[in-house]
Amino acid sequence: MGLIHSLAGAFIICHIDRDYEDLKAGEKIVRCPSAMADEEERLKALGAYDLEGKGGLPSLDPVVEIATRLFDMPVAAVNLIGSDHVFFAASHGIGDTDMRREVSFCAHVITQDDVLVVPDTLQDPRFFDNPLATGDDPVRFYAGVPIRAPSGHALGALCVIDTKAHRVFTPGDRMRLKELARVATERLELRRLEVAESSGRAPFEKSAATSPNAIICFDRDLNITAWNAAAEVMLGYRAGEVIGHSIDMLIPEEGQAPIREMVRSVLAGRAATSGADCREYTGIRKDGTRVPVEFAWSSWTDDGDRYFGAIVRDVTERRAQEEALNRLANFDTLTGLANRNLIYRRADEAIRAGKAAAMAIIDLDGFNDVNNTLGHEAGDALLQEVATRLGDRAGPQDVVARIGGDEFAMLLVGIEDRESVQEVVEGGIADLGVPIRVAGRDVRIGCSAGIAMSPLHAVDVRGLAASADLALFQAKSEGGGRAFVFIPSLRMAAAARRDSDAALHQAVEQDEFVLHYQPQFRLSDGALTGAEALLRWQHPKLGLLYPADFLSALEAGSLGAAAGTRLLDAACCQAALWRSQGVEDFRIAVNLFAAQFRDGDLVDTVRATLARHTLPPEALELEITENIVLDREDKTLPPLRILREMGVRLAFDDYGTGYASLSLLKTYPLTHIKIDKSFVQGMVDSGSDRAIVAAIMDLARGFALDVIAEGVETETQRELLRVAGCDEIQGFLMGRPIPADAFGETFISRYAGNAAGAFRP
Repeated sequence: MGLIHSLAGAFIICHIDRDYEDLKAGEKIVRCPSAMADEEERLKALGAYDLEGKGGLPSLDPVVEIATRLFDMPVAAVNLIGSDHVFFAASHGIGDTDMRREVSFCAHVITQDDVLVVPDTLQDPRFFDNPLATGDDPVRFYAGVPIRAPSGHALGALCVIDTKAHRVFTPGDRMRLKELARVATERLELRRLEVAESSGRAPFEKSAATSPNAIICFDRDLNITAWNAAAEVMLGYRAGEVIGHSIDMLIPEEGQAPIREMVRSVLAGRAATSGADCREYTGIRKDGTRVPVEFAWSSWTDDGDRYFGAIVRDVTERRAQEEALNRLANFDTLTGLANRNLIYRRADEAIRAGKAAAMAIIDLDGFNDVNNTLGHEAGDALLQEVATRLGDRAGPQDVVARIGGDEFAMLLVGIEDRESVQEVVEGGIADLGVPIRVAGRDVRIGCSAGIAMSPLHAVDVRGLAASADLALFQAKSEGGGRAFVFIPSLRMAAAARRDSDAALHQAVEQDEFVLHYQPQFRLSDGALTGAEALLRWQHPKLGLLYPADFLSALEAGSLGAAAGTRLLDAACCQAALWRSQGVEDFRIAVNLFAAQFRDGDLVDTVRATLARHTLPPEALELEITENIVLDREDKTLPPLRILREMGVRLAFDDYGTGYASLSLLKTYPLTHIKIDKSFVQGMVDSGSDRAIVAAIMDLARGFALDVIAEGVETETQRELLRVAGCDEIQGFLMGRPIPADAFGETFISRYAGNAAGAFRP
């Protein structure tokens, strides 16, 4: 991606000692970090590393590269904070950078001890107006942890950055970032000691005393002259037990010759060491046990004599550290499975080797409910059991990975036929269908899977994963609980969805959505009671589109809630106008989208809309469908009850077409039910449809609800409805949906001028 061209100085920061989410109401926010109380000592500690203007420290490059892979972010850096500027010890994914300390994010990080996380700079009062948060290629996410010298002074920070906001940075993520910072700190410490070595014996020995690394100094005769606390811990000897003794006491006899040869070469001028010459030896602890160690040599002259120093590292510990980094970069810490990085690499290796490779992406159904009801510990236990069961299905060449919160993947290598691949994956789905015991309960978890095969469906790992994702989408679209194998038409359908989504966004931006209004009449006296606001799309190329052409895509995408709010506002505005023109009892009916309930602010939106247009609550009727209320009753019922208490009317649309309508009449605070047009249009010739309509009327009377019949197209239908006791009707017989201006001319003006308050089409 094009990258963030200013990182270290990329932010106008505020001084605060906790993440934004933890800010207390009314707490003062300081816009720029000030110099620290120990600034003079801090800068002195920083100078001991002699890195400014040196072009960075190569040993830190792997750390920032691992950070970008581990957190799947484009930018990572180790920033060091000078007196008035910032400079990089290592960076990945960064171009030209504003290096001023006054705008440095990391200058803020060094004022605290923990990880600083900014999920979204645009939603944070400290950064929302920062140029890098609002400009091209903006910085939207930041996480950084301070790096300190052995003295405790803050040097800088290790950070990761993205141009996309991230709402979640888990405790595990924080731990991993801290672990990487620890590795970076150790590598910086080696640099500090190398700088001290070049300054002579006294500075080196002084630095060695405070170093967390084992340091041994000795003279030309190999007699030990200095021994720090870390060396004591590593090898077990106190300083008094070794100083003045030969270094031979620390090395087996078979390993002594190489050290003596190195010393002779330095003294003879045949070799010069500067801390970069690292060699592995076997060391002997005081208790006699052996340990593999690495000596980073250095030599200097002091008072005309030659001295030597070695940074001694336990290679076992280093290898463990490298293994830890490898685990962080390639394995999921919770389940022990491979992560996305590793399974993609293994898939790439298999494809390049010409082997058949199939990837299945598996998504758990209902996992969030486990977290929400039983707690995150139970959720973690469930994920671990899922990992075990999927792992049991894998062969020796296969890889099972956790690639997201509740998303797993299987790489099956060497299986060429579709049926065998599908059998393995469906077996995994069946295994997960067996109840899992967590938190003292048997939990049933369903899952869906998408499968893609190489080279049949893709010739590279990215194409393979993308095809499996599309197959997963199809599996979930068909109800879930199954595995779906990729077919080429899915890719075309995805492209069509992208095009449709882009067109819908353009429709919102260009104000292409319009409302048409269909009148509603009272059967008893023919009075106009109101109108239903119906959404249309005035497409610039295709002309006027009806909801069947776009509504499902609009509701499923990110625009559903916004479109519903605009529809509500426009309809209420129009209703207020018509009521002011003399139709005082006019009622406007507006359909609600499911997304308006998911956003959680429906009540506030309705209340504000009514107030904005000075419209009384009883002038608004909100229509809901069974699909909406059954999807999340816990989300839909509370706001509807509040709206009904406010006086807003509530109608149940398409009544009679669902399965739970009777129970919903008992639960929901309705004022109207609307008979679906299929029953209205069938009641003339079908005794069954007439019986259904009659039953709906009886139910409505029992619940004290009014009834509106939709789709009335003939006089016969109207008469049958009148005899059945229907309250109101709408349909082509009385009027088709038309734009607001035409509706006003056709209905409002005639109704307002009719003293009897009735209108006969």
